[in-house]
Amino acid sequence: MTTTIPAGTELTGDYVLDTTRTRLAFTGRAALLVKVRGHFDDFEGRAHLDGDDPSRSGARLTIQARSVQTRHRKRDDHLRSGDFLAADAHPVIAFASTGVERTAPTEFAVTGDLSVRGVTRPVTVRLRLTGAEIDGPGRCRVGFTGRATIDRTEWGISWGRGVVGRKVALEFEVAARRR
Repeated sequence: MTTTIPAGTELTGDYVLDTTRTRLAFTGRAALLVKVRGHFDDFEGRAHLDGDDPSRSGARLTIQARSVQTRHRKRDDHLRSGDFLAADAHPVIAFASTGVERTAPTEFAVTGDLSVRGVTRPVTVRLRLTGAEIDGPGRCRVGFTGRATIDRTEWGISWGRGVVGRKVALEFEVAARRR
């Protein structure tokens, strides 16, 4: 993607995630000594961007909980179990925005409801527009990076206290194309 960002009205429209270029990742502490990094392979999302008035923008994301990957099969199976994501009982992790605020020319605070294990709590994701371009067919493509930190116990994930850290960093590299 280029770093040239089109004017607000050029960004306005409905977008879908480009799942081949988007990464939804997380980092947490295991044994309180090392970081465990992982990501989700199966997800979809859409957004409406209003380049002139970001407060009229919104996004929705659904993630298949069973698609969690950390490059360690036993750990992945444990993350899918009732101790963590309870993927059989709650197969979908969902995020639905409730508000968007521009905090700098290319930075935004996206607040929304994050649902994990049947528990829904508010989360604010800090996003930065990293690029936008008009592609060959004339559609706008955008890229964002973002981050949020959550306390997993707020979603009922309390297994491993003293062994697994409570804080989980959520990391996003998002590519989307206008429909």
